[in-house]
Amino acid sequence: MLIYVQTSLFDSSAQVLVNTVNTVGAMGKGIALQFKKLYPDMFKEYRHFCETGDLTVGKLWLYKTPTKWILNFPTKKNWRNKSKIEYIEAGLKKFVETYQERGIESISFPQLGTGNGGLDWENEVKPLMEKYLRPLPIKVYIHLYSKKDLNLEILNNAVSRKG
Repeated sequence: MLIYVQTSLFDSSAQVLVNTVNTVGAMGKGIALQFKKLYPDMFKEYRHFCETGDLTVGKLWLYKTPTKWILNFPTKKNWRNKSKIEYIEAGLKKFVETYQERGIESISFPQLGTGNGGLDWENEVKPLMEKYLRPLPIKVYIHLYSKKDLNLEILNNAVSRKG
């Protein structure tokens, strides 16, 4: 069941939250930065997996906390580059193949690769996410990113730099 919501990913009641990442070990912008701040131990492990080459495009890494699970989903190799639609598709394929064995019963996705990744939501990413996620028998939330969210993120980043 695919459900579109206008709420923050971090307010989701889903069992799993998806974190869009690169494979070089940096979480310096966007939603990844928020995950880094909220889950510093996850960031340390993520960085290690990147350094050892264990996290690559098409592989998904599930980090479990007592309250939430975080599915780290590579959408780009290097943070300096744009996301690639084929990386999104590789990750979605892997998710569909493995969500049951991972015990995932509900999940919240951001709009994969569209913020700092630069992909087109309406014409590229949304159709691909619907193709892979709509048929699933679990609750799949897609959190829509708005300009208001972006402005709030910019404000928060400016305040954190001053402090």
